[in-house]
Order: sequence, then C-alpha cells, then structure tokens
Amino acid sequence: MTPQRKKLGLFNYRFKAMGTVCSMQCYASSEEAGRKVSELVHADVSRLEQLYSRYLPESLLSNINRTAAQGGEIRLDEETAGLFNYAATCYENSDGLFDVTSGVLRRAWRFDQAQVPAQETIDALLLTVGWQKLVWEAPLLRFPVPGLEIDLGGVVKEYAADRAAVICQDAGIRHGFINLGGDIRIVGPHPDGSPWHAGIEHPRIKGEVLANLELFNGALACSGDYERCMVINGERYSHIINPFTGWPAKHMASVSVVADFCLVAGSASTIAMLKEADGPAWLEELGLPHLWMDVHGKTGSM
Repeated sequence: MTPQRKKLGLFNYRFKAMGTVCSMQCYASSEEAGRKVSELVHADVSRLEQLYSRYLPESLLSNINRTAAQGGEIRLDEETAGLFNYAATCYENSDGLFDVTSGVLRRAWRFDQAQVPAQETIDALLLTVGWQKLVWEAPLLRFPVPGLEIDLGGVVKEYAADRAAVICQDAGIRHGFINLGGDIRIVGPHPDGSPWHAGIEHPRIKGEVLANLELFNGALACSGDYERCMVINGERYSHIINPFTGWPAKHMASVSVVADFCLVAGSASTIAMLKEADGPAWLEELGLPHLWMDVHGKTGSM
C-alpha cells in the first residue's frame, strides 16, 4: 500500500529588510514548518544587510570603504570574495558599465533635493570611479588609489533572494515564491504543477501592469527609471548612473529579465538599462527571456 503524501498548506510571511518590503509564500506540511523556514530566510536576509549595507557604520562594507579611503588592502572572506568575483565578471561583460565603484556618484545625484548637479561636481567624483583602479586578487582587495568606494547594492538583494531559495530547498520546501522588494525567486511551481504569477509594473502608468508572467522556476528581476528618480522641467533622471559620464541612463524606461538565478537576472536588467539604445540588441545576444520598454513607449521581448 502506497503511503499518502501529507497535504501541504500555503504559508505567507512578510518582513522588512534592505530598505524594502519583503514577502514569501511557501507550501509547508504545517504552519509551524512554514514559519520556521520563513524566519530562517528573514534571518539570512538581515545577516546580509548587516554585512553589506553602506548605511551601517559597523558593516563589513563600511570597513572595506574605510580601507579604500586610506588606499589600503583587506582580506575578504569566501562569501564576500564570491560577490567580488561576480562584480568583476559583470564589469567585464558590460564593457565597464556595471561598476561597483560608481555608487559614489549618488553624492552628486541627491534625489531628495530634486536638483541637477553641476558638471564640476560630477567630474570631481568621477576621479574616484573605476573598477580598474582597484586590484582584486582573491582573497586580497587592494586600493592603490585612495578615495575609492564600493557599493554592492546592485548584487546583494538579488544574491539574498537566491540564498533564500537554497534555504527553502534545504528545509524541504519544494514550492515557493520569494519576493525581496521586486527581486523574485521561485522554488518550484504550486503543488498541482501550476505556475506562480508575477506582474511587471508599467514604468509610466502608475498602478498598471505592463505584462503578467507565469513562472514555474527560476527568477525575475526588473530595473527601471521610475522608482528612484526625479523629474525636473519634464526631464526624468533615474538612479541608474553611467560610470563613464556620471549621468543617469536615459534610453530605457524598464527592463525585466528572467533567469535561473536572481543575481543574473538583476545584473542583466541593470546592464541593459546602462547600454541604453544598445540594450535591446545586447539582451537578444544574451539569450535570456526578457521584456523592455524604452522612454518612447516602444517595447520588445523574447
């Protein structure tokens, strides 16, 4: 006689971390089991925030940046080294557009002040931008040029989503949906085999959906010029800034990418935004499922 499978119930969990609202849904054998795995995910996301937040003075990232300011060197642990290896890969594959040293440009682009910075301010900051100005020989990170600054904001939340999926799988969860502020990771479809549904926000019509996706597995990440931005004299300035010019990318309004891992989907969507008019062709060459909309309302997908 074949033993009956225990019926799974859908468990929902919400929390705040990394400056955003996070949520997860998972099918578990009991409410206790669902809560336990959700709390494990919450704890790990909070752990990564404590390590890599640029806002926390005691974080590992803040310590790295203190070393960078002095032109010193620091030995990185295995997890952090993995993130730097990925950052190096993104830098190479984007022709230098995806650059974790470019976060310093946010000092010029203060979106809370709704003011376009002077070119002189941008030019001064650009002197301390450039992955090629540091030396990464794992596990040693050296800063021959004092004054550089690292910002891992373009990879940590996506990495956390992938970590969350692993935690769920290790706990025996086979059906789940993780959403870390729009960075989505799927842990298998619903138990009946049906997909999870995810809506892609329209970049110009608030509350409207550009597309609805069905996801059985993998990840979805989106980048756009509509969330953290400012509009001055009818011109939109986004938080996605070109590390060569110091000015926000302008051609693309929204890019969404589906991949096996959220880390890949997130970096690909950001790189496509930074490539501006060349973004659609780059996405086609990349070969991952995607949807984009430019500032003129034109769309494309694969």
